[in-house]
Parts: sequence; structure tokens; C-alpha cells
Amino acid sequence: MGILTKAALDALKPGQTASDPAARGDGRLQARKLESGAVAFYYRYTGPDGERVRIPLGTGTLKDARMQADALKARYQSGARDLRDVLADEAIEAKRKREAAEAAREAAKVRAKATLGKLLEAYVANMRKAGKASADSVLACVHRHVRDAKPRLWAMPAADVTADDLMDAVAKLADADKLREAAKLRSYLRAAFAAGVRAKHNAKAVPALRALKISHNPAADLATMEDSSKARERALSIGELRAYWKRIAAIPGPDGALLRFHLLTGCQRIEQLARLTTADVLDGDRVRLRDTKGRRSRPRLHVVPMLPEAVDALEAMQGGIAGEFVFTATKGLTGARYAVVQHRARAVCEAMREAGELESGPFTVGDLRRTVETRLAAAGVSMEIRGQLQSHGLGGVQAKHYDRHDYTTEKLEALMTLYRLMAGKAAEVLPMKRKAR
Repeated sequence: MGILTKAALDALKPGQTASDPAARGDGRLQARKLESGAVAFYYRYTGPDGERVRIPLGTGTLKDARMQADALKARYQSGARDLRDVLADEAIEAKRKREAAEAAREAAKVRAKATLGKLLEAYVANMRKAGKASADSVLACVHRHVRDAKPRLWAMPAADVTADDLMDAVAKLADADKLREAAKLRSYLRAAFAAGVRAKHNAKAVPALRALKISHNPAADLATMEDSSKARERALSIGELRAYWKRIAAIPGPDGALLRFHLLTGCQRIEQLARLTTADVLDGDRVRLRDTKGRRSRPRLHVVPMLPEAVDALEAMQGGIAGEFVFTATKGLTGARYAVVQHRARAVCEAMREAGELESGPFTVGDLRRTVETRLAAAGVSMEIRGQLQSHGLGGVQAKHYDRHDYTTEKLEALMTLYRLMAGKAAEVLPMKRKAR
């Protein structure tokens, strides 16, 4: 039979085959008529063991089949004598490449979604899960200085972010002489990436953080901000402290009560006071704070006794009426955050300035906390008791594992000393109510 033609193929009956002529050992194109009337094409050759092998070429056109057969013949003649195994290996390799390409496309999709913004927000969610009170302030910082100030950086895949990209955001604050804010942002960026890296193998991490699959921390290369954490030195003198107390004692309603309670309890951290609820008022003469500062996985319970004046201030804030919070300017609907307290304290500071009652520059709420520490130290209250009152410097092994004394009496005596210093008279003392053990 001569070379295959369309007419020859049409003349075939179902089951019949026909082939192109070929020299011995070249392999040839073969056609077979199917029951359906279609023609199936094959490349037929003799394997190295003498077996006659047919490689399917499909049911396309004669022209396409001949092109495929010619290509296989060329490979066969070049030495690929077992084409079936060679093609099988190539099919496996092609499949592997397709799967790798698909995996790469999927990884690219994940990478595109795993943005720096997603990482920072997942980090904050992880902080909330761990009960960290600073979560809201961290979120506000990264929103303000990354999302709003650097939207392209916020939307960049976290895996593509470099130290230079992050430095651009931090440097913008440093250039504006906002060193403390720059230091905070650097710290948050570094912590977020570190948390993302750890989350890959931490079942307790929030799923959103684990899903980002962070594998490196470019923020680790950011240099610390020199002078950003330089300690403030402002502490009110006895005269300034008494003028401040006199003014806040005369402010009616919740506004004055808020400032009085803050001072009368030793200027506890505002974020901890803001979390106080009616359930944290113990026997009417103590409040129970939860100190989450630092790397604590569980908050440290911190009980602060109240002088009668502090109890009066607590009642004047009218906490628990509209909600459960007691350190409040909204009758308990919300706890009073730092900005609320600072706004009211700033107004008092300005009034003192205008009246010539300040011996130095203006002061902040943080300066009031330092003032309590400083004035109690000058009055002879030991560092240990000051630390117990303000819940700081208690991270050592002894305090953490062995010292179970509650220091209630010592804290009360320190608060009485503070009241005497700022009011110029001794505080009335109420008997402490203790629950039966």
C-alpha cells in the first residue's frame, strides 16, 4: 500500500489498519478505523527487545498525525530506541512542572494577600487574644504611621518587605523629631514580624497570623533609636503637688473625681484603671487591678487599698450606672482611657500655669506617677513598698515565685503618707474589711 491519503483512510472499514511505507528500523505512521468511523493514528516502532510498540497519536487530521510521527521517528533514529519509556518519563516531568507552576501561582496569590497590613493587624489580634492591654494603642500607631502615612507599604506583601522599606516609615517620624514615636513603631514592626515567624509553629497563635506564613524578620535589622527612651525628669514639688490637689479637690462631678481617684490610689497606670469594673471593687475599700505590662502571659493581680477620700471619688464617678466600669467619665459605659485623663489633667496644669503655681514647665499624667514615686521616696517610703504600690520592679524570681505577702498594710500606709504630703493633713483611716479564710 502506498503512502496514506485521505481517500485511503476513507476507504478503510472499521477495524482495518493501514500504514505509511518506511525503511526497516525507521518506524512508521499507522492508521486504524474505529467503529465510530473516526481514524486513530499511531507511531509504530520496534523496541530494543524486538517488541512492536504503538504510541497513540490521537484522532486528529492526517497532517497533524504525520507531523507527530515524523518528530518521533527523528528521536527514534537519534538513539531513543525505547520511546514509550522516554515519553512516559517526559509526561511525568511535564506533570511535575505543571503542578509546580500551579503551586507557584497559588503561593503568589497567598503572598499577594499576606500584606504587611494583614501581618500588623493579625499581630494586634494575637495581642488581644493574649489579653494585652496595649493592643489598641499598637493598632492606632501602625494605622496612623503605616496604613495612613505609607499606604503602598501597608499593601506590600510582607514577604517582599525589606528593612529599607520599614526604615522609610520609621525615619519619617525621626526626621520630624518624634523619636519616641519612631522607637515605638520600630518596636511594633519588629515584634509583629517576630510573632509571625513564631506563629508558623505555635498552635496558640491566632489562625490569621499562622496563615501568613512569615519566614523572615526584616525589622530585626532596624537600629534602635538613640535618646528615644530618655527618661523624663519632671516631678512636681511638694508645693506644686498641693496646688494640684487643691484644684482637683474643688472640681465637681466625675471630672474631678476621676483625677482625685487617680492620685489617691498612687497614680496607677491609666490602662489598668480603665479596665476596673464593679466586680473589681473588693469589700468597698480595695480595688483589684490586672497588670499585663511586659511579657507576662497572665496578668499579675494587683490590689490597691482605698482611703475614704478615694472611696468618695469612686462613688462620685458614678460607675456602674450606665455600664460596669468604675474608673469612668461616662457613668460606667466605658473606662476612662489615657487621653481622657490627660485632657482633664492638662486643663488643671494650664490653670496652675496661669496662676503662677508651677515652679517648672507643664506636667503630664506620667509626670504625676513619677511625682508620687519621688515624693514617697523623699518621705522615707522604701523602694520595695513603692514598687508594690505602683506595681513595678517586681519581675524577679523572689517576687514571682516566693513572696506571697499581699503588702496591703504597707500600701495603705504609703497612701496615707501621700495624702498627708499633698493635703497637708493626716488621712482618716477606715478599718480594712477582710473576707474570712
